Amino acid sequence: MRVVTWNLWWRFGPWAERREAILAVLRELRPDVVGLQEVWAVDGGENLAEWLARGLGLHAAWWPSPAPGRWQRRIGDDTVGVGTAVLSRRPVVERAVLRLPAPAELDDGRLAAYARLDVPGHRVPFFTVHLTSGGRARAVRREQAAALAAFVARHRHGTAHPPVVTGDFNARPGAPEVRLLRAAGLRDAWEHAEPGAPSGTWDTANPYVAHADGEPSVRIDYVHVGPPGPGGLGRVLAVRRSGDGPVDGVWPSDHAAVVVDLADAGTPPAPATGPGTPDW
Repeated sequence: MRVVTWNLWWRFGPWAERREAILAVLRELRPDVVGLQEVWAVDGGENLAEWLARGLGLHAAWWPSPAPGRWQRRIGDDTVGVGTAVLSRRPVVERAVLRLPAPAELDDGRLAAYARLDVPGHRVPFFTVHLTSGGRARAVRREQAAALAAFVARHRHGTAHPPVVTGDFNARPGAPEVRLLRAAGLRDAWEHAEPGAPSGTWDTANPYVAHADGEPSVRIDYVHVGPPGPGGLGRVLAVRRSGDGPVDGVWPSDHAAVVVDLADAGTPPAPATGPGTPDW
């Protein structure tokens, strides 16, 4: 099962050209499920998640932000909503949403979304999230990560497949809000990346990021997976970046995507590399 997480940079920049580039990247990846953050939708009009789903032949689930005003003021258009979405090759048979806690001065309607995917034999509990951004919001993100962990615990039941938690955490790999998920029994799939592979999903090579006040490239987008099920079900096979360059001269987003391949029930086990090698 191929999993992708991607922050689509809402309606910023050359959005009409960017959406074509986003579609081209996803077409090439052929994902089974995608967690999307900063997805736009126009009042009474087009929804980017649904537009992408039609172009990819996937199902779409969409959760709008309940507080889009701060976003809308940045582009001067109160007809454009922002939200979180899941695209899936299999139907979504159960769904829920959690509004993440935030103080009023930082609350712009960030969400965690859950979609249970109707994969034959082992329905998949899939989650995507967008934590609050900004260096002053570290304590807020820790509270949001704790709420996310509890949300995952409530909805991971009743299937052999491990939970898959994707999203933009706006935090580095060593940050407490990211480590909190490890304490909740979830592992960062990037542990299985090729050593030395480019990892920055917020990358200063991207012209939309180049103004970021001298900050280095950093990984702030993640796929976390629970312990594998029977026969290694859901074991991480491979992980890499994608969408990390221009498509016909257009960069798709200010974030790169993360792509993870997970083992199905019939995938041969990984070769052992020594005594006690974990099946992760």
